[in-house]
Amino acid sequence: MGSARVSIARKWIFPIVWLVIFSAIASALVKIAFFPDAAETSSPSEPSVEIIDPQYTVGLGTVRNEVVANGTVAADAAISILATLTGEVREVSVSQGQSVEAGQEILKLRAEVVNADGTTSTDWDVVTAPSTGVLSSFTALVGQSFSVGDAVGKIAPPSYHVSASIPPEQLYRLLDRPTEAEVTITGGPAPFTCTGLTITTPLPGSSGGGAGDPGTGASGPVVACAIPADVTVFPGLLAVLVIAGGTAENVLVVPTTAVEGAADSGNVYLVLAGGTTELRPVNLGLNDGVMVEIVDGLVEGDTILQFVPGAPSSPDGFTPDGGFVNGQCVIQPDGSEICTG
Repeated sequence: MGSARVSIARKWIFPIVWLVIFSAIASALVKIAFFPDAAETSSPSEPSVEIIDPQYTVGLGTVRNEVVANGTVAADAAISILATLTGEVREVSVSQGQSVEAGQEILKLRAEVVNADGTTSTDWDVVTAPSTGVLSSFTALVGQSFSVGDAVGKIAPPSYHVSASIPPEQLYRLLDRPTEAEVTITGGPAPFTCTGLTITTPLPGSSGGGAGDPGTGASGPVVACAIPADVTVFPGLLAVLVIAGGTAENVLVVPTTAVEGAADSGNVYLVLAGGTTELRPVNLGLNDGVMVEIVDGLVEGDTILQFVPGAPSSPDGFTPDGGFVNGQCVIQPDGSEICTG
């Protein structure tokens, strides 16, 4: 009889307990959903999120200024063989397609000269090859007449150069006018150094220019340099030129995204003690497309805005390998990155 009563009690007690528990949970959920604590209510006049412009602490670093350009290998321009006497061809010593050495005899010219006293005399002159190469053009014949300065033929030299166009603003990074570059030929030999580097800007109406007459037809600056004679190349090969514009070690550096201006002078936004900013003029040094050297205007430890106010949220710039860098990530002097957005 007693065990039956205990069984009946259990039958009714446990459902009642679970009912109480579920009721408590439901009440709590209703309170959370519809009656939040008054302390959690924020004032409409006070923003719940504070937006802070990214900042950068000025420190020391190294800037390696390298300009990278994609270029093309080409044969040097043919050299004209000029007549040195106004007269008639009396003897031809070579033919088109023949290889010649510098100073080798090409042809002889004879001229009949009238002297001051009315008598005549005969002058002879030997025209020689101005350089070593192959006679790519030569049609002079015995009996043909030429005037001084006329081209009697052309010699294609066995030399090559590599040339490339660069954006005009990159000239700011080459103010010291380097004389050589590191060249890598696509699918070619190991990288090598080319010499005699020239930087030219074609004049209005010209078709391009540079060492060995690159003839790119570019309207902007052209860099060109001579390929060493012991390097085997062919016209039309693609190449990458890396022009070293200098290295500055242990100098003050800041991200290019923080500076208004990219060469000689610029402005940064200095963060003051109260959190306000002040426009600060600075003198600039080397620039690698990501970081720029500060020559004057800031000291180590100064804090500046990492991005110029009002500039695009993700400014881009040139990188040393010729590509672009997203301005939302900036490399710090210690090698770490600061990224926003």
